[in-house]
Amino acid sequence: MSNAASAYSRTSHTTASPRDIEAQALLKAARQLQEVRDNWTGPDMNMHNALLFNRRLWSIFMSAAESADNPQPLEVRQNIANIGVFVMKQTVDMQTEPDPTKLKSLIDINCNIAAGLSGRS
Repeated sequence: MSNAASAYSRTSHTTASPRDIEAQALLKAARQLQEVRDNWTGPDMNMHNALLFNRRLWSIFMSAAESADNPQPLEVRQNIANIGVFVMKQTVDMQTEPDPTKLKSLIDINCNIAAGLSGRS
C-alpha cells in the first residue's frame, strides 16, 4: 500500500463526527480566549484575533441554526441563535471596553457547549 493510501486509510478510520468537529472548534476558541485572559497586558492583536475567531465560529453556528434544512428542533435552533446573539454582544463590549474579566462568559459558554456536543455535560 502506498504512503498516501495508508494515510487515507488511517484518516478515514479516525474521521471525527460533525459534533466532534464543532466541539473541537469551540474548545480552540476557548483556549485562545483563555490565553488572552491569562496573559492580559491590555488589548492587543492576540485579543483581536481570538475574538475574531470566536465571532466567526458563532456566525457559522447562527447561520446553521437559521437554515431551513437544519434538522434540529426549533427550540434548540432558537437557543443557539440566542446564545450567538449574546456572544456577539459580549464580543462588541469587549472590543469597545476591553476587560479580561469579560472573557469568562465567552470561555464558559464555549466549554459548556463543547462538553454537551461531546457527551460530557
